[in-house]
Amino acid sequence: MTTADERRNARPGWDRYYLNIAREAATRSNCIRRQVGAVVVKQKSIISTGYNGTPIGVQNCFDGGCIRCNSDAPPGEGYDTCICVHAEQNAIVMAARHGNAVEGGTLYTTLRPCFSCLKEAIQAGIVEIVYEDGEAYPSTELEEAYQRLVQEADISLRQHAD
Repeated sequence: MTTADERRNARPGWDRYYLNIAREAATRSNCIRRQVGAVVVKQKSIISTGYNGTPIGVQNCFDGGCIRCNSDAPPGEGYDTCICVHAEQNAIVMAARHGNAVEGGTLYTTLRPCFSCLKEAIQAGIVEIVYEDGEAYPSTELEEAYQRLVQEADISLRQHAD
């Protein structure tokens, strides 16, 4: 039998809790290249979840719906033919679709948002982004623009460390 202290110590913190939910949302992804999940939270309540994949009503990626994902395009190339919606975009858009404001919220995501998703999160009023896995851009110039945008928009961006 476990004690109350053991149960308290085994209980995940808020960041880990929401990232676990984002990880679970990623399992719904229909992308054949990478599964990503996201959760928007306000005042410790989940406003919306999202995962990456083709738009609603469009043939799923794993059924051939996305030309890029079904090609041999190397990572970082061919995005002009990709029709998939990113997990972060889906979480923000689905909140709007259902009338839930994300302004002042925190975006939890399993992957550091791309440049476009960062801009969209800022524009939607997200004040903090917590991500699990981080990938810097291969281009130093783009990484510098990314970091400048974070600073100028005064958005908190941090990688969660267990």
